[in-house]
Amino acid sequence: MENIYIVLVGVLFILAISDLVVGVSNDAVNFLNSAVGSKAAPFKVIMLIAALGILFGTIFSSGMMEIARKGIFHPQYFYFSEIMIIFLAVMVTDVLLLDMFNTFGLPTSTTVSIVFELLGAAVAVAIFKISADPNGTMHLGEYINSEKALAIIAGILLSVIIAFSIGAFVQYLIRIVFSFNYKKTLKNYGAIWGGIAISAITYFILIKGAKGAAFMSDDTKELIKENTLLILGASFIVWTILLQLLSWLIKINILKLIVLVGTFALAMAFAGNDLVNFIGVPLAGLASFKEFIANPGADPNSFLMTALQGKTQTPTILLILAGLIMVITLWFSRKARGVMKTEIDLGRQNEGAERFGSSAVSRSIVRSSLNFSKTVTSIIPDTVKNKLSKRFRPIETIEEVDGTSFDLVRASVNLVVASIIISFATSLKLPLSTTYVTFMVAMGTSLADKAWGRESAVYRITGVLSVIGGWFFTAFSAFVVAFLLALLFSWSGIIAIIIMVVIAFFIIIRTQAFHKKREKEQKETESIYEITGDNIVEKCSTEVVDILFDISVIYKDIFQALVNEDIKKLREINKRVDKINKHTKRLKDNTYKTIHQLNEDLIETGHYYVQVLDYLREIAHCITFIVQPSLEHVDNNHKGLIPEQITELNFITKGIDDLIKIVNNVIKNNEFNDLIKVLYHQKTLLAAIEEYRKKQIKRIKHKEAGTKNSMLYITILAETKNLLLNTINLVKSQRDFIIYNNSKNKTN
Repeated sequence: MENIYIVLVGVLFILAISDLVVGVSNDAVNFLNSAVGSKAAPFKVIMLIAALGILFGTIFSSGMMEIARKGIFHPQYFYFSEIMIIFLAVMVTDVLLLDMFNTFGLPTSTTVSIVFELLGAAVAVAIFKISADPNGTMHLGEYINSEKALAIIAGILLSVIIAFSIGAFVQYLIRIVFSFNYKKTLKNYGAIWGGIAISAITYFILIKGAKGAAFMSDDTKELIKENTLLILGASFIVWTILLQLLSWLIKINILKLIVLVGTFALAMAFAGNDLVNFIGVPLAGLASFKEFIANPGADPNSFLMTALQGKTQTPTILLILAGLIMVITLWFSRKARGVMKTEIDLGRQNEGAERFGSSAVSRSIVRSSLNFSKTVTSIIPDTVKNKLSKRFRPIETIEEVDGTSFDLVRASVNLVVASIIISFATSLKLPLSTTYVTFMVAMGTSLADKAWGRESAVYRITGVLSVIGGWFFTAFSAFVVAFLLALLFSWSGIIAIIIMVVIAFFIIIRTQAFHKKREKEQKETESIYEITGDNIVEKCSTEVVDILFDISVIYKDIFQALVNEDIKKLREINKRVDKINKHTKRLKDNTYKTIHQLNEDLIETGHYYVQVLDYLREIAHCITFIVQPSLEHVDNNHKGLIPEQITELNFITKGIDDLIKIVNNVIKNNEFNDLIKVLYHQKTLLAAIEEYRKKQIKRIKHKEAGTKNSMLYITILAETKNLLLNTINLVKSQRDFIIYNNSKNKTN
């Protein structure tokens, strides 16, 4: 019997290693985004500092381990076998859930997931116990530590509001002091801000965090506690003077130093607060097993885990090993980059292509905020408004300076505020969500910095609401999945456990392959949209040729699928058309950025470039309005094309194929003298379409074709005509575009 539980403890630690990997991939966003987004230092330097923070923070996390043992349920009412089922259900759920969020690049809360997984699994096992107990002496509330669980959940939710509010408030004050043009004000107030920031970090991490340090004696902790004000005051004075001297002597950038120290602090706070989420459950499982084997002859189905009520001190070596795994993951995890990008995009100062769309809720919030803002500003005197607007007026967009998403002032506030909140909660042994705190602080500072302008506000707010919605989904899914797995393990035993562990690792391997494939596609896509003044002609020509070729192939495929009434093929074509629509839309969305990068001499080029993209979009729309009615027609099992229609569409299909071949040859070789051939083919096809439309009208009159058939055929003819007209306009715009560019290049 003991051998089975040795294996299960081993499985818990294997899952713990996997959980550390997927957990760090998710939570790296918490302490890297500010430094990476502001480019405070080279990426490798930022990673090194974060790694040191993680290693140091793991040593302070021992006290947090009790949450997994007794924070959510009362272990004294569960048998050893039941405790192991709870812990296994939690770990399998956690690995699967976090890996899913990482794969799609969405930051979620490891704290919320572990809390609701423990709750779900404990409730399931408790219900199983109650149903199996003929006497019914206990009820569900006695098994669950509802008071502590509710306090943890309330603390997590409250931290979201607090983090956003404090982040916005502090950022507003700091921006008034420094403004966006902070080079001058930094000389006057930078050392003071640095002294406050680093002293605050020292207070909340060293003084408060020392409570959980495994290596510190009680006397040392008491000594620190008794001299709190002295340490805090001395820290502020020493750091302020030191920073001022460094600024005078070696011209050190104080804000960069704050960001790097804050990165270290937040990485440390993350490790101290979140390590329990990854290894707390396996360590509790190990402690349970040790207690069980310490009582020879004990029955796992009747041995109560009262021992888990006591305090525990995790061996420092285990904490350091966990920290090393986290550091290795931090350096090599590609999924962490995708999660980081989501938060950086939502908080960036500059405008551009938005990842999220608009929603009714976000539009309503923006509209209400604008009305409220107008009311408030109407009360404030004009002199005050003018002074404030100067402090919040960027001298130029952040991206124009060095490609950063936001400046060092905001990055420093992000890190200082988040690390203080997280470290304070850690000192109170409240496992609040570092993801919630860092994300909401970043969103609060973005709002205060007016990064959510009228051009981007609805999209950013939709993104924030989507992430927050994902957090609620985390809580719900964590509870439900852990609940179901715990019930399954209770009923089926070791066989179900082995099967689910194998399935979990299979899913992780599959999602890793999926993520690599998607990452490769994303890199290829990003290279496509890197259009500058130097390569604008080449890129534009390539895009036009490729899209027109795809349109030609798709048109032929639609015709064949319609003839064969192949619904599967039409659905596949519809997906291809959707990709073309998204591609042309993104090209159009990047127009502002592309034109902004053009030299003043080539400014007219932008006009022709916009025309080309407009016609590409219209052509994509035309093929969309052909494939969708065709798909709907076949999907509804309406009558197919009659022989006369097939013959006519076959002629048009071949004509379009020939036309696009000539067009692409003209564009590739810049042989615009051959445009007459293109016009001839177009005229021939337009005449054919007009003739076929008249024939179809006669068929309708003589009842040779049904209503649905006729509507589809007339739609195809109409959209094909539009496609031909837009293609010719596209070629003409491309001609003007290339000729103008060539003439300018010769002049220069």
